[in-house]
Amino acid sequence: MRPTWADIDLGAIKHNVHQLQKLVAPSLLCAVVKADAYGHGAVPVARAAISAGVEWLAVALVEEGITLREAGIDAPILLLSEPRPLEMVEVAAYALTPTVYSGEGIAAAAAAAKQADKIIPVHLKVDTGMHRVGVQPDLALTLAKAIQEKPSLTLDGVWTHCAVADEAENPFTAKQLTVFQRTIDEIQSEGINSTMYHAANSALALNKPEGRYDLVRCGLAIYGLLPAGYESSEIDLQPAMRVRSEVSFVKEIGAGEGVSYGLSWVSEKKTNIATIPMGYADGLRRDAGRSGGQVLIGGQRYPIVGDVTMDQFLVDCGTGDVIPGDEVVVLGPQGDDQITATEWAKIYKTITYEVICGIESRVPRKFI
Repeated sequence: MRPTWADIDLGAIKHNVHQLQKLVAPSLLCAVVKADAYGHGAVPVARAAISAGVEWLAVALVEEGITLREAGIDAPILLLSEPRPLEMVEVAAYALTPTVYSGEGIAAAAAAAKQADKIIPVHLKVDTGMHRVGVQPDLALTLAKAIQEKPSLTLDGVWTHCAVADEAENPFTAKQLTVFQRTIDEIQSEGINSTMYHAANSALALNKPEGRYDLVRCGLAIYGLLPAGYESSEIDLQPAMRVRSEVSFVKEIGAGEGVSYGLSWVSEKKTNIATIPMGYADGLRRDAGRSGGQVLIGGQRYPIVGDVTMDQFLVDCGTGDVIPGDEVVVLGPQGDDQITATEWAKIYKTITYEVICGIESRVPRKFI
């Protein structure tokens, strides 16, 4: 096996759950484990989060929910988007909780529940301004009534999602919460009550206590990372992913010599170049070196040089004492330094979500 892997610290997951529970209590905590738990491993993370006290899990796809059920996980699992009508049969069979926001979705859920001789709890999503999915606020009452009229369904939740929650001072979040509360009030005025209401993701949970309602849906914070725009926070979060490899080869090149495809980087002086067995098929970007990417070897920072290839990248070690077999840290701590997902996000001009989700599946996960 090649020496490239990702350590996933399940102890850090549990620590983060405890920190978030203390922050948002008495609201319930939902761990978002879609996209294979943001690349951390959905089943092990879900088990760790539940053992630490998480009450709910959330996924994007029906098949993600099925994977958790087949692993023996019996906690409530919320589907964050409305399944296709044909998928509602599996929703009923695997006791998943679907989000709905259309008459067609409600009818399909009711039919599947009736066929399975079950009552399915559903969550009605309201589009308060993000305009991705969800029912328009002025139609929410109509759908709430449609759910109430179905004997095989129960309105278990009403929720929304905020578009700029990671911008703490942006007034649009307050506008969305106002629209959401007005919609709740309208539904309740007709004698229709939901088991819970929720609006908060990690960012909203951290900075808007009034948006926490009965449940908060935390993804990024569960994995020990702060949302975009947060340089620090009072909450003590521990990153759960560390990506490591090791030096596979070292060679000396002279001044004026280029490296990797296209020879886009040319050394100005004699130097040592280390080869690392990890590439863009594993989650690095081809331009990681040109964008300023670095790694840690022996507690020292060294720059990535030349274009990252599919399976390997190169590091300029200068006159450093680097030899084959030395540990290389791409993400995480080594010695007195660390390379964070936030650092990579700035290099790539993206967000930390994309960095950690981008560590591909062919990088083995080791759970510690």
